[in-house]
Amino acid sequence: MNSNPIGIFDSGLGGLSVWEALYDLMPKESMLYLADSKYAPYGHRPQSEIIQLSIKNMDYLLDHGCKIVVVACNTATTNAIDVLRQSYSIPIIGIEPAIKPAALNSKTGVVGVLATRGTLASSLFTKTAALYAKDRKVIEQYGDGLVTLIEAGEVESDQMHDLLLKYLNPMISAGIDYLVLGCTHYSFLRNQLEAILPPEVKIIDAAAAVARQTKNVLKAHDLLSDGMHQPRLRFYTNKDRSVMQRFLQSHPTHKIIEQVDF
Repeated sequence: MNSNPIGIFDSGLGGLSVWEALYDLMPKESMLYLADSKYAPYGHRPQSEIIQLSIKNMDYLLDHGCKIVVVACNTATTNAIDVLRQSYSIPIIGIEPAIKPAALNSKTGVVGVLATRGTLASSLFTKTAALYAKDRKVIEQYGDGLVTLIEAGEVESDQMHDLLLKYLNPMISAGIDYLVLGCTHYSFLRNQLEAILPPEVKIIDAAAAVARQTKNVLKAHDLLSDGMHQPRLRFYTNKDRSVMQRFLQSHPTHKIIEQVDF
């Protein structure tokens, strides 16, 4: 099992930011990334459908021998992680908005959260916010349309800029000093976000924390690669692979990018 891959799935390309954090921390590990772009975004779908899509992705990754699965999607984590952990015996790592560190470190007492409808409406997010941000003002903003544009490769488009201005201006006016990215797709918007936000506003996501937790769990289960095998990096999508290729072209690693049915 040690040389088996780490499985990663997301509703599309957003989880590549999590993959990068995992690779930076564990470059000797093989990894299989699954982009369910055919059904992106998950954020507007009912919980029952998100669970079924997550099970479909889990089954595919397990069929390909993954030793652990990282759910690199906030919406899938907040809506399906409990069901997945009850249904499968392998370790499963989730990701959710990093509202805890934002709330604990905020000086203004005002924190912004940009996320999908599915994440913000979930009971897990509600519980986390109530636990760690009860004495903070939390401004929640649906990121409607952002994932669709990212999946289309329109990260730097005028339409994207206009949407970000619309979503961020009320937060800026309210005096946020932290912006929590509650969707892994939004990590690809960091440059645009920094250009709009005042310099004192910190942008925070959970990718690095998820990578550290994944390594800790692998170590605890004695599943870390021994480094004796050449790691394989595979990226599968059920939609046109050209957008994924563009997102990964700057990364120097040898990788396999394929369009598959799942």
